[in-house]
Amino acid sequence: MDSPALDFLSHVELGTRVVVRSRIEGGFTDALGVLQSRTSSTCVIDTKRGLTTVALSDVILAKKVPPPPERTRH
Repeated sequence: MDSPALDFLSHVELGTRVVVRSRIEGGFTDALGVLQSRTSSTCVIDTKRGLTTVALSDVILAKKVPPPPERTRH
């Protein structure tokens, strides 16, 4: 791998909660969720909106994030 983000994604355990920033037309976008799978060219993240496939060639940053805060009932 040729970047810290890609190195991280190639070694982090599946099932880890991550955030991945990638290039899109006109800027950047973030995918926040659980890393479900990866291939040599993509990774799949289970986000609140559903499964998101990110091309590794578009990845700028990636890191592990803590679990979401627990929701409180009022």
